[in-house]
Amino acid sequence: MAIAKPFRASRPFDFRLALGIPLALMGVMLLMDPTAVDFAIARMFYIPGVGFIGRKSYWLEDILHDRAKQAVILISVLFILGFVASLFSSKLKEWRRPLGYVVLAMALTTSIVPPLKALTAVHCPWSLSEFGGSEVYTPLLSPRAETLKPGRCWPGGHASTGFSLLALFFALRDRHPRGAHITLGIALGLGAIFSVGRMLQGAHFLSHNLWTLLFDWVICVLCYRWLLYNPRTQSARLQEAV
Repeated sequence: MAIAKPFRASRPFDFRLALGIPLALMGVMLLMDPTAVDFAIARMFYIPGVGFIGRKSYWLEDILHDRAKQAVILISVLFILGFVASLFSSKLKEWRRPLGYVVLAMALTTSIVPPLKALTAVHCPWSLSEFGGSEVYTPLLSPRAETLKPGRCWPGGHASTGFSLLALFFALRDRHPRGAHITLGIALGLGAIFSVGRMLQGAHFLSHNLWTLLFDWVICVLCYRWLLYNPRTQSARLQEAV
């Protein structure tokens, strides 16, 4: 069954800025190696001879990581069920496209992480010799040092769990602007909290999580343009003026 087309015009949105800024930031991080900043921040959370201060934290691992991830998965399942229900319910018909958008955007933002981890083989801070591990650090675009256990730490998977909720902002921005801004704050806040939590444990550098945020934002913007954005036509503007 086809997804119903949007029936209302979207609020103005500058896609050039929304895509241009994150793509420019990606280019900057590729040209200017963030290793020095990453290491400086990681050392703030590391005690020589002991390890990262959050490595054995029950709250960070079991609550903020495992339970929080399960909660976001539950939210995504509810949206899937809502979308399926909208295919059969006339009351939910007008929400079919926004629900479909959320399902697709959240699926894409989280599903790109595993293949990128496998492709890049970047090690976690806790695995590196500088932080008590045994692996040799190599920047993102450099050839990996020989190892029996390739890394799987770029981009940040747990950060993506939080930042995937950016989809809710775009799903609501044309219907409920205030709710959209609230969900934007929640998504950025959760993504930041999840990011810092994993950094405290030594699972990621700051740049790993920044890459995740940029990837997720770009995916949500592109899906919004494809599925939800409905620019005002000239005739619609004339009708509103009258």
